[in-house]
Amino acid sequence: MIFISKLLFFTSHHGFLTVIILFAFFVLLSALTKKWWFLLSILPLSIANGIGGQFLNAWFLNKYGIESTAIITSDIQTNSTLNDEYIHDYEAIVKKQDGKYITTFFSTTTAAIYPIENAIRIPQKEKPFPVKFIPGYEKNIVILYQESEEGKMLLKYEKRAPVEKARIQYEADPKNQEFIREYSTALKNYLKEYEDLEYEKKLHELDIHEE
Repeated sequence: MIFISKLLFFTSHHGFLTVIILFAFFVLLSALTKKWWFLLSILPLSIANGIGGQFLNAWFLNKYGIESTAIITSDIQTNSTLNDEYIHDYEAIVKKQDGKYITTFFSTTTAAIYPIENAIRIPQKEKPFPVKFIPGYEKNIVILYQESEEGKMLLKYEKRAPVEKARIQYEADPKNQEFIREYSTALKNYLKEYEDLEYEKKLHELDIHEE
C-alpha cells in the first residue's frame, strides 16, 4: 500500500516527469523487444494521468487510508490559471498516528479531494480539516472536504437552495396549490437533515393553510 501511495503521489504531483519516465520506459521496452508499437502507449497513458491521476489518487486514499487531520500553512497564488482562476500552491502539515506532524505540499491542480466532483475546493489556511492517508507515507493525503466544517456549511447552504426557490414562488402566489405543495416538500426534505426552528414554523403554517 505504501508503494502504491508513493507511486500515485508522484504521478499526480509530477505530471511532466511522469511523461518523461513513460517515454523512456516504452522506448527502452520497444528497443529490447523490437516491437515499436509499444510507443503508441505513451500518449494515451500520459493523457489519462494528466486528466485522472489525482482522481485515482483520491479514490485509493479514501478506500484504503486512515483518517486524520491536516492544516494548510502556506497558500501562494501563482501566475498560472485554470478555468480563468489562478492556481495556488499549498504547503500543509499532516498529523500522523503518533500525534507528530509531517509536512506535505499540493496545488489546485494536484490536490486529491473526496468525494470526487467537478469542483476544486480547498479548506482555508490555518484551520484543521479531515484527511486520509496510508500509514507510512503520510505525505500523500486526500482532503475530505465535505466532512470539514467549511464543507458542512457549504453543503447546508446548497441544501437550502430548493427551499428558497420554493419560498419565492409561494410568496409570489400564496394561493397556488402547486407552489404550496412544492414549498412544503422542500421544507420537509430539508428538515430531515437539519434542525431549523424558522423552517419548522413555516412548515406548520403551510400545513394549516392546506387544511
